[in-house]
Formats: sequence, structure tokens, C-alpha cells
Amino acid sequence: MGNKMITTALPSNQEYRREVREIDLQDYKDVESIAFYQVATNLGSGMSMEKERSLRVHICTDQNGDNFLHKMLHHLVEHKENYSNVMNLLFHGIEWQTEVVQLLCSFLGPGSSVKQVEFQKNVFSTKSAAALVPLSEMIQRNSTIKAVVFSDCRIGATGAKLLASALTNNRSVEEFQLWEDSIGTKGAEELSKMIEVNCTLKLLIIFDNSSIAAAPLISAVLARNRRVEVHIWGHCRDTRGGMNNTKIAEFQPETGDLRIYNNISSTHLQRVVCAMAWNTTVTTLDMSGVALKSKWTKELRGVLERNRMLKAVKLTRCCLRDKAVVYIAAGLFKNSYLESLSLDGNHFGGVGLEHLLCPLSTFSPLQRQANTTLKVLSFGGRRTNLGRYGITAILQMLETNQSLVHLVICDDASLRPNDVVRIFTSLERNTTLRSLSLKGCRGVEGEVVLQTIMGMLQVNPWIEEIDLHETPLHVAGKTSEIYEKLGQNGSLVVPDDLIDLPLSAPICCRVFLCGQELSGKSTLCCSINHCMNSMKLPRMSEIRTLKTPFEQMVHTNENEVNFVFDGNTKLALCNLGGYEDSFALHDFMFVVHGGPRIFMVVSSLIGKPVDKYPKSIDVIERELIYWLKFIVSYSRRRVLHSFMPCVTIVLTHYDKVSHLAEGVRPIAAIVQRLREDFCSYAEIYPTVFAVDSRSLVSVNKLTHHLRKTTKTILQQVPQVYEVCNDLIRFLHDWRLKNNKALIRWSEFCEICQISIPVLRLRSRHDSVEKVDTRRRAVAKSLHNLGEIIFFEELGVLIVNCEWFCQDILSQLGSLKSIKIENSGFVLKQDLEKILQEKMCNQIERSNWRAGALLQSSDVINMLLELELCYEQDPGNPNTLLLVPTMLEESKEGTQRWQLTMPECRYAGRRIECEDTHMFLTADFFPRLQVRLHNKIMCLGNQQGALYDLEKYLIYTVINGVHVRVELGMKLGSSIDVLACSSRNVTDMVRLLHKLVIPTILNLCPSMTFKESIIRPDCVKYLIPQRFRTTQVLPVKKMKQILLSLPAENMYDYQHTWSAVESNKRIILVSGLDHARDLLSDDDFQEVLHRRYYDLQHLATELAVTPDNLLQSETIPELDVVDPSILGIAKGVEMVLQRLKRIEQGIRDLKEEIASLRYYEYHLVTELHRKMDYVMNYSIQLEERKVPQLFYLVSLDRHSKKLVTRILPGMQSLRVHMLCEFRREMHVLEDQVGCDLIQVDNQAVQCLLPYMSKFMKLLTFALKIGAHFIVGMGEMIPDLSREVVHLLDSSAMYGAATSALSVGALGAAAMYGKARNSSRQNGASDMGVDMKTARQWLVDFLKGQGILTGMDIAQRFGLWRVRYRDDGHIAWICRKHIVAREDEIFELPL
Repeated sequence: MGNKMITTALPSNQEYRREVREIDLQDYKDVESIAFYQVATNLGSGMSMEKERSLRVHICTDQNGDNFLHKMLHHLVEHKENYSNVMNLLFHGIEWQTEVVQLLCSFLGPGSSVKQVEFQKNVFSTKSAAALVPLSEMIQRNSTIKAVVFSDCRIGATGAKLLASALTNNRSVEEFQLWEDSIGTKGAEELSKMIEVNCTLKLLIIFDNSSIAAAPLISAVLARNRRVEVHIWGHCRDTRGGMNNTKIAEFQPETGDLRIYNNISSTHLQRVVCAMAWNTTVTTLDMSGVALKSKWTKELRGVLERNRMLKAVKLTRCCLRDKAVVYIAAGLFKNSYLESLSLDGNHFGGVGLEHLLCPLSTFSPLQRQANTTLKVLSFGGRRTNLGRYGITAILQMLETNQSLVHLVICDDASLRPNDVVRIFTSLERNTTLRSLSLKGCRGVEGEVVLQTIMGMLQVNPWIEEIDLHETPLHVAGKTSEIYEKLGQNGSLVVPDDLIDLPLSAPICCRVFLCGQELSGKSTLCCSINHCMNSMKLPRMSEIRTLKTPFEQMVHTNENEVNFVFDGNTKLALCNLGGYEDSFALHDFMFVVHGGPRIFMVVSSLIGKPVDKYPKSIDVIERELIYWLKFIVSYSRRRVLHSFMPCVTIVLTHYDKVSHLAEGVRPIAAIVQRLREDFCSYAEIYPTVFAVDSRSLVSVNKLTHHLRKTTKTILQQVPQVYEVCNDLIRFLHDWRLKNNKALIRWSEFCEICQISIPVLRLRSRHDSVEKVDTRRRAVAKSLHNLGEIIFFEELGVLIVNCEWFCQDILSQLGSLKSIKIENSGFVLKQDLEKILQEKMCNQIERSNWRAGALLQSSDVINMLLELELCYEQDPGNPNTLLLVPTMLEESKEGTQRWQLTMPECRYAGRRIECEDTHMFLTADFFPRLQVRLHNKIMCLGNQQGALYDLEKYLIYTVINGVHVRVELGMKLGSSIDVLACSSRNVTDMVRLLHKLVIPTILNLCPSMTFKESIIRPDCVKYLIPQRFRTTQVLPVKKMKQILLSLPAENMYDYQHTWSAVESNKRIILVSGLDHARDLLSDDDFQEVLHRRYYDLQHLATELAVTPDNLLQSETIPELDVVDPSILGIAKGVEMVLQRLKRIEQGIRDLKEEIASLRYYEYHLVTELHRKMDYVMNYSIQLEERKVPQLFYLVSLDRHSKKLVTRILPGMQSLRVHMLCEFRREMHVLEDQVGCDLIQVDNQAVQCLLPYMSKFMKLLTFALKIGAHFIVGMGEMIPDLSREVVHLLDSSAMYGAATSALSVGALGAAAMYGKARNSSRQNGASDMGVDMKTARQWLVDFLKGQGILTGMDIAQRFGLWRVRYRDDGHIAWICRKHIVAREDEIFELPL
């Protein structure tokens, strides 16, 4: 209904008079609206149909004094049921009497269908509106009326009070209008009280002569959160002094808009704004054009702090000054819901703007933006003077704000072109602003401004709109380029891939100076730096004065990093300290970082700079060996490294020992020996540089070598993205310029967007994911090059690695003052506090502002990421934290197991570096403590209930098994894993192999470890590690021992342990342990299966075919056998058949061993018989003037190895002979033998058949453990590989070396070719092969001067004998002659 009043004019042609008694009810039964008009007496009363369902009634008092209204209402009351369709009643100009009002109330009483009642210019008595009393009571009781309208009825405050009282209890009226009245303050207050109670009112329209009524009504609506549409009108004077109708306030609940226009006092405005503090219906507050004072904005501050529904505030042209804006800014600090704020056209200046933009800006990396919800902000105006403070605040806000989307600075006359340039320059780093309006700003002019805007749009594609209308630049017609570029930034771009980034050689290299303290590394770094930058050298007089300061700096500047640019190449000189320096620093420089690297091992030729006595050669050698192992160990930590480290030896303080006669020649010899020893691990430069670190002339050659080596390495290492080289130089300059060591990922993306075109988003429609992937790939590449440290999950990049390593990680070991809780844990808050104090203490020493972004909690997150600590309860802010570097060694004297039960079993394994050129680095065990904890805790709450740590110890309980993990000796290469439980050994070993040992191996994936068994008694009594050296047995060796035994002895084999003594005091007596108790069931099964496969392959080699499986198992002893490889094993067919049956019936270890005994016995017996036949073949042709069985060995410094393959040109070989006593052949340990200087082609032709056939059977005999040739096994390091070499004819021309096992399946596969070849040559004569080999042996012995049997006896320790039973001749040793004298007799030599 709103402002529409129910008034209609009566057409003259429809007007006529009728008496009430003459009314025909049938004519008006469908009337919906009745309008009563007071007319003059001379016109007379009457009524007419104004419209089809609208009745107009003229009322006047006749000459008899009868009131027609009274009669009409009386008639309506009597015939109320006939007027049930009446919906609207209008009374115009009626002067009401009490009895007439009562009739009206009767008509509007129960049963009435009237919805709207309107009174226009009515008079309700002259005394306190007495006629309104019954009307108000009726309204209070009525339940059908929806709208009540009073227009120019002058009800005043009294009438307003009566109506307010009626509406207070009414629950049907939804619309209340009061026009052209003056209800005053009291009436407004009464209506406000009604609003506080009434919740059904939907529309309230008040047109009061004074604006004083607006505040109470609006306040009540806002305070009670009533969804009432409110329109308040009033009078105001125009410019000519007249009075005009004007709207004072309105509220639209559907949109949530509250608009205050004018004519409200400041006190009432404060009342309105106070009512909004907890309001939930207003979303937009518009006070535009209302003069406001600072007191009002002070109340608005409270609203902004509390209100959660207000989204927009418009305070345009409100005459706000700096103080008022300060209050608004204070409210924005705590507001998190306001999205739009308009303050243009006010009178505040730079100070007010500075406060206004403060909650939208950040001034420190540690600070968060206070208000992150405001999206739209407008300010400016012709009377606004931003000034220097305002411009600074705008720039700070644009550079740091992360939420503002639309910014308007309109009609500003204080901005200069230089200020506009700075504004658009700051937008280069802003990624959130989408629209900027500088409409009407006079400072937007000039070519510089235009070029700045174009440059900004080149790097900032997120700006969608720039409004420059009414600016000098727009008037000059120069904004078309800007709008064209905005269109390009919004267009689609052709997607590309990450692969399209070009590659090139890196331009950075890290040079590590490794050496002890006081070895002159710092001085050497400074000298190299001066030599690299020769243009910046000081005068010679200045160089001399620098000597003493350099010496003083040596001790204080350990572990520093100096950057040197040699042309386009960036060299990072990293100074590493002595043995006990921070492992975290070493780990980052070696493990986390890769890329091109050069190592300089710096060793001082004197003990201390003040000494004049040179170091001993042994001390220097120990230093060099340690650092070489140090370099190799850390370098091997990275699996991806495909190139060996490059090492240069530098000897310092040469000026103090140059007078010695020997000089550095002995050291050069040591270096040469080390080059040979480490040739497979590092490239050691052959030249040793002896320098005086303080002398530039002395260091010049070293610098030249460094330059050449750097160029060589940069060409050898893998290429990187070309953009990485651009970023290397840029990040270096950027870090120095901005003095920052750490940046977030968003800041790195900002750098890429502004300065690196290849990594730039070209359009706001460009694929952000692809560009982000490209940036991450580049960041990882820089991380691998050692230029940055990239924590991808944390979103942090450290651009100053030196700062992070020295000022953060190196502090961990010095945190000894913190309170240690149980088991070495500390409170996370305590550690954060200590770390924060450590950070602050570094300001004077290393400009701690570089790490201002880093908080102590961030440091802990990085430590967790690097596995340098772990949380006891992840996710709990009050959790306990353990940093292994803070642990101390246990001071307890005797170590004990926490589990003491009589039936406990013990097992131990030692994991040791197999390569002696490496050791476990200092960071290994702390990382193992953390990683093992994390791995155990991932198994569930029932796993790892106990986990205690000491500096070199881990004690945990996993599934009832107590486990101790102990680090070996200092700078050692082993980890001892001990287990104690009531379970069997197999379960404990399985647990160790499932959790502990894989964790150890994964920490060093490129290093090779060997596993050894620790004596169970050492585990039980926790014998100290220094005494366990002789109490370990490699698992591989134990398996070899079992494989060398007959099957019947495997299960009962016992290993003998020696006693442990210390200072002639026995700590642990000697003892025996069964192999089955030392090995787990899995290991023992592996041994038995390997024996099974070896026997199977031997049977295969002896040419047992499936077609012969049905033949009889008994083999006649006197059968004639073809003397060839194919015919040697005719008697073992049934053995293979028995093997097949045994394979299906294996159940446990004893049954399997018993199954193997029978098979092995028959197979070995047959093998011996056939070997005896081969040895004595063609005995009728020759009387065995020389021994039959000989072999070749290769010699080296440590041991001798059996030669199974022969190659022309082989050297350093020796010929040995075996004792040929039948079925007991063996090697003579003290045999002298004959040296074979060089193998020629003739020797190869003669020996090749012998070695390929006879030696093949010999090797198989060794492999199955038959005591066929005792002592030969030690000369065959890996039998499986030798079998493969023997089976493959093409492998006969290689050299005998020890290598990894190929396995039984590989040998069987290789056998296929040899078997086919042997079948094709089945007619070959073994005698011919043996005769050729014997003839070569005879000729060789003659060439060596061995002509008689006595010569053979002296050189080989063999004597010629004849067996008494069969007359065969053999060459045997003296022991067999004495032991078997009843079976043989000697022949003349």
C-alpha cells in the first residue's frame, strides 16, 4: 500500500440522494469498499456507486439534527451479515462523537471482514482525543484489520500513545501509516516501544512535521531486528525559505538497505548507529550527504567491531575529518564482515588516510593483515589532501594487501604524476586488485605515467579495469593503448608445456674447503676471492696489513660461505670446520644440495699458526684419509649423483716449512697412493698445492686451477633450465638489495611474475596450475644446485643458505639450558621460546632482520620436515618435542634389559658399511632416531608403546620385543641392533628385518652394508661395543660354512666363539652356539634350498635326462663309462628321481636335511668315481711322470684367486698341483709352485679344453660342499659366477675376478647352451684333452728346470706312488704317504 491513500472522486452523473430506510440491500451486497465523506448541509446526505464494488457515501447533519453517519453505521451494524464483503473503509473529514465511534467499533468487531481502515482529516474530540479510546481498544482486540492509516488527523502524542498501546497487543495489523501529523518525541517513543514488542508489523510510514520522530523509530526497528519497512518523512526549508516535503530515513528489509538522508540531529544519529551494534537485518548503511561528527564515527567503531551482518557502509560527502576516519579505521581492525566502504568527498587528509589503510596493510613479515574481508574502498575528493603520508600509506597497502578487489581514488587534486607512477609501480606485485579508478585525478598525465601503466599491465594480468575518465591522460586521448592491453590480458592464450623450457649448463659451482680448525681456510677463502676479483684488489700496503686480521678471523669464521663471481660463473666458497662441527650444516651442503661441486682438502703443514714445528707425515695422512672418507660418505648419500667428487689437496702454511730439505715430496707420495686407493670414489687432482694463504702470488696458481676445474665440471654435470641461470644472478642481487634470507612461495611467484618473463602469467585466463608447476620445477632445480633451500610442503624458500645453517641449525646443539623432561623430551613452547631468544641474540652478529619472516614455530616445522626432531603428540600445541642433537650420553655404568624373564631369548645383528672408504656420517643416527620413531608410530597405538632415546642409543618395545639400536664407535661404520624377547629367534629377526634394518638401509640407499650375527651372550649381558669386535660373524659367511658342510652335519653344526678379555681379565668366556640358533628359520631354509639347487644343477651338469628316470637306482661299479663330459654321470639318473620325490615331501629343517643326505651321498659318490676314472684314463699309455691335476691362481697383494678363465697376455699367474689321493684330493697350503710369467696363444689352446671340462666339475664339487678338493673354496670368492663363466664358452676368455652371485637359476639357464654344445660334440675324447694339457704341463716344467721327480717333490711337495689294489699311479702329499702306507707304496722319483 505504501504511500497510496484510498480517496476517489465522485462523478457528478452518478450522485443521488436516498434515505437510509429506502436502501435496497440487494444492490450493495457485493460492495468491497465504502468511503464516507463529510459534506456541507446544503448538499444533503446520500450515496452512490463510485465503481462496480465501491460505494461512496456523503454525510451531513440534516435540518432536524439527524446525523446520517450515525444512521448509516447503525444500519451497517444491524445488517452486518449483508456487508460481509466489505474490505476497506475510508473516512474523510469526519468529526467523531463517542457514540458514533462506538458504532464503528461495533461494526469492526467480531465477524467483520474489513482489512483496511483509513482516516483522512478526521477530528477525534477536542479533549485528549477521547474518541480514539474506544477505537484503540477495538484495534487492540481486532484480528482482521491489516492496515491502519491516519492522515492529517492531528492525533498528537496522545493519539500516538493510544494507537501504540493498541498495536502493542495486536497481532494482525501489518501496516501503520501516520501522515501530516506531529506526534512529537513522546509519541515517537511510544511507537518505538510498540515496535519493540510488536513482531507482525511489516510497514511503518510516518510523515511528521518534525524530524525528531525518526531516531526513536529507526532505533527500535534496528535494535529489535524487526523486518519492518520504514519510511519517515518530514519538512525542510528550501533555498527560497519555503517548506518542502523530504524523506528523512528509510529501511528496506528485503535488501537490508538503511538510508539516512538528512535533518536528524547528531545526538539522534548516534542513537541510530548505536542500535546497529548487534543488528542482523541491515547489510548496507548509506549516510551519504549527512554531516557527521567524530562522536558518531566513534559509535560506528563499536558497530564495526560487533556487527556481523553489515556488508557496505557509504559515508560519501559526510564532512569527515582525520579524527573521524581514525575511529573508522579502529573499527576495521576488529571487523571481519564489512566488504565495501565509501569515504569519497570528505575532508580528511594524509594522516586520516594513513590510519584508514593501516588495517588493510602489513608492515612486517611477522604481522598478519588485520582486515581481510574489505573488498571495495573509495576515497578522495576535491577537498582531500593526501600528502606524503597518504601516498606512503597507499603504496604500502597496494604492495601488501591481499584482499582488496576494487579501489577508487576519485576527483583528487593532490596526486602528482610522480605519485601516480609510484602507485602503478606498486601494482606490479599486487595479485588481488581487479579494478582501479582514478576518475578525475589531475595527476594522471604525461608519457611517464602512460609507460608505467603499460609496464604494469605487462606483468600484472589480474587487473581487469582501470577507470581514467576525466583525467588529463584521458582528455588527451592517450588511454586507448591501456584499454587495448587490458583486453589482451583478458584474452585466451595458447597453452604450452613445461618441457619447452630450454636447457643449458649451470653457471654456479660450490667449492667446499674441508679441513681442521686453524688450517688457514678462512684466509685462503679471502685470498681466492681477491684473486678472482683482481680489479678490486687493494694496494700492496693494505694487503700486508690484512695478514694479522686474517689470522684472527680463522677461528671465528668457521662454516662461512663467500660468494665470488668469475665472469658469469658464481662460485660459493663454503668453509667447513673440523670433526665435530654441526652435522646439520654438512647435511645441507652435501645431501640436500647437489649440483656442481669441488672439494679442497686443506691441511696445515704445522700444528698451530704460532708453532714452528711441522706436522708429522702420519698426522697429515690421517687428516687426508678422514676428509676423503668424509667427502665420499656424504657424496654417496645422494643416489642421483652420477659423477664422482673432484678433490684437490691444498697444504697451507708452506712459508713456515719451505726451508726443509724434503719439502712436500713425502706428502705427494701419500697423495699418489690415496689416488690409487680412492680411484673409484673420487677424482683426486695429482698436483698438491703448497701455498701461503696470505700471499696472493702463492694462491694464484690454485685460483687458476679452480677456474679451469670449474669450467670442466660445469660442462660435465647435467644441464639445468636456462631460466635457473637467470634466477641465480637475480636472486643474489635481490637478496642483497632487500636484505632477506627467507621468502614465502607467494613472494617467489611474485618475483617470477615481475622479473622472469618465462615464468610469467601472460593472461588472467592463463593456466595457473601449469605456470605454478613450471615455477616449482625451477625452484627444485635451484634447490638441487644449492642456490636455495626449498621446503615445498611448507611453502618456504630460503635464499640465504648460510644464514639458515649457521644461525638456525647450528644453534640446536647449544640449547643446553632448556628443561629436559622424561626420556629427553622438551616442551614445544619452551623450545620455541629458546629458539626465539637465540634468534634475537643474533641481531648484532648477523643482521637478524634477514630472517624476520621466520618464527620459532616455522623453525620447528622445518626440523620436522628434515627429520631432525619429532613430536610426541602431533597436532597438539602443548606436545612434547624431542631433538636428538640435544641428547647426552648416558652416565649409567651398567646397561640392562628392561625385560627380565628366565625364558628370554636374545638375538643381535650388526649392520656395517661394507666399503672401508666410507663411514656413517654425523647426521645418520639422529635421523635414524626420528625416522624409526615415525615409522613405528605409523603402525598404530599398540605398536611402539616405549621409545626411549640417548645420544647413541634407541630403546623401544615393539609387539613385546625389546629392541636396542646402538651406534658403533665414534666415526664408525656400524649399527648394532639387539633384541630380547620370550619369542623365538625367528620372530625377533623377522621383526628387525621388517622395521629396523630397512630403516637403516633407506637412510643411505647408495651405500652397501653387510649383516653380521652378534653372539647371543653379548646381547644377553650387553657387552660393550668395544669388546664385540671378535664376537660377530657375517651372515653370508655362516651360510657359506653351512653350504660347505655335508647335509648330515648342517643341523648340528656349532660355531665356536672366542673369549672376550680386557686387561687380562675375562669378560666373557668362550662358547658354542648352534647355527640353527644363530640364523632364523628363513635363513636356514635359504641355505637348504641353495644346497638343493646346487645338487640339482650338478645333476644337470652330469647330463641326467628325464628319459633315464625309470632306470634302476643301482649302478654297477665296473660299468664301462665313456670318458667324456656327456658320459661321466650315467649312474645318477635315479638320484634325480629321488630328488623330485623329496622336493614334494619337505616339511621342516630336519626332514629337509635328511632328504638331502641321501641325494648328496649318491651324487658325490658318483662324482668321485668319475673323477678317479678321468684321472687314471689311458694309464696304459703313460706311467704318470708328472702330476695329473694342476690349477692356476692369480696373485695380488692380499690373496690368491683361482683362475677359471684364461686369456692371452695374462700375467702374475702361478701353477699349483693338487694332492691326488683318491677321493681325498686337497690343496697344499705350503706349496711353492711355479710362476707363469705370461700366457701366450699356444698355452690358451692347450689349457682351454682342460679348464672348460675338468675345472667345471671341480667347481661344482666345491659348490655342493663335498670335500672333493679341500682348501680350494677360499680361492673361489663366488662359485655361482664361476659356474656361469664355465658354462658359457664365450666367457672363457675373461679374467677371474670376484663379483656378485648370479644365482642357481641363472646358472641353470646358462647351462642350456653348454649342454646342447656338449651333445653335438659327444664323440670328443677326454683323453685327447687331458693328453694335450699334460703335454703342456711337461713342457712348462722343463722350461722351469723341473726335470725329475725330485724337482717336483721339492717344488710341489708331491711324491709318486702306486695303489696296491688296482695298480694306479698318483702323486700325493707326504701326509697321505704316512697315513695310508698300507694302501700304497712309493715309486722311484
